[in-house]
Amino acid sequence: MLQVNNLSFAYEAVKVLKGISFEIAQGEHVAVMGESGCGKSTLLKLIYGLLTPGEGEISWRNEQVKGPLYKLVPGESYMKYLSQEFDLMPFTTVAENISEHLSVFYPEQLKQRTEELLEMIEMTSEAQVKVKNLSGGQQQRVALARVLAQKPDILLLDEPFSHIDNFRKNSLRRNLFKYLKEENISCLTATHDHLDVLPFADRILVLKDKELLVDGETNKVFESPKNFYVASLFGEANVLPITVLKSYADTKRNIIVYAHEFKVANSSGLATRVKKLYPMGGYFLVEGESEDGKIYFHSEKPLKINAKVYLNVAIETINKRLREIN
Repeated sequence: MLQVNNLSFAYEAVKVLKGISFEIAQGEHVAVMGESGCGKSTLLKLIYGLLTPGEGEISWRNEQVKGPLYKLVPGESYMKYLSQEFDLMPFTTVAENISEHLSVFYPEQLKQRTEELLEMIEMTSEAQVKVKNLSGGQQQRVALARVLAQKPDILLLDEPFSHIDNFRKNSLRRNLFKYLKEENISCLTATHDHLDVLPFADRILVLKDKELLVDGETNKVFESPKNFYVASLFGEANVLPITVLKSYADTKRNIIVYAHEFKVANSSGLATRVKKLYPMGGYFLVEGESEDGKIYFHSEKPLKINAKVYLNVAIETINKRLREIN
């Protein structure tokens, strides 16, 4: 189990993280989310031992993870870290990069392990291509296989799919996170992309203003966002007075409604004027204007600019959000 206890860190006089505490069980997949500059990458570097905490302690199975003040070469044998810099050997092949740290005294196992990882990253046909001739996305996939070669107990991933095109990204996500579960490898993923998180992460950590704002199960954090900041990490969201959706409500509080939770009607609901239309493939993201200001919602069909529509939200969604704020 990874244990992070009361962790704080500053770059010179600039505080980046303050009082961060959480645990990750063996085989658990945890995502770290938050706006740029909130400390996601710094947190991973601290856990791996590239930085020394200002305060607090990091341990794996009750053994302290030591930083650069105590170790000449950072990192622990049971832990691997994939940074946004891939650290590959450009003049050797894909297969050689993946198998670099595997024992040559067991050639059959080396060959089998390398082939297994090549298949996982969908690069079997590029096994003998030199890394310098690969695209940035292909290099990221090789770097991913490389950190998995020795089957670490815990894997730290910093924006692991940022250079990979959508054609490959979706299948690679499925391959990777399925593999980690099968091998019971713990994983901490720092990402901006909610598609890295919602289908795969067991838990979500949300960082804001140097602190840990949220630590919760993935579905619960998504379905019951603590505030607009948390909701916005998953897509377009709105904050509305409950009374504009249900006039009979006996509270003056606001609730959060995701854009996809609105249903468009022709006659009753929250009156909204269509201002902009953004085609999204299978639906349209609509920017509208209501009495309470700008509002975003989804529509299955195109709407005319300046058309008046009415928006409704399922009573189950409203009741759930009301329970959250009471």
